[in-house]
Amino acid sequence: MAKKSMIERERKRIKLEKKYALKRASLLNQYRNEESFSVKLELHSKIQKLPRNSAKTRIRNRCWKTGRPRGFFRDFGLSRHVVREMAHQCLLPGVTKSSW
Repeated sequence: MAKKSMIERERKRIKLEKKYALKRASLLNQYRNEESFSVKLELHSKIQKLPRNSAKTRIRNRCWKTGRPRGFFRDFGLSRHVVREMAHQCLLPGVTKSSW
């Protein structure tokens, strides 16, 4: 189980990303379409003034059951350990243990 503080920190990042998504997207769009160097510098400084944790790349996928950040399966939203346990218990539809 992940530390509660890490899980809460991740929730805070998700909340901040949603809050500043439109503002960040509009500033980035203006930055890409602008040709004047001086205006680009101003837009870049505005982007930098936004909170760091409001960037989408700062968000880490975590297992919804354990909070583990590594070995994440997007199909289920679970880490590899939990996927294995749940597959053995037949709790995941369509998942079978492979044998060859």
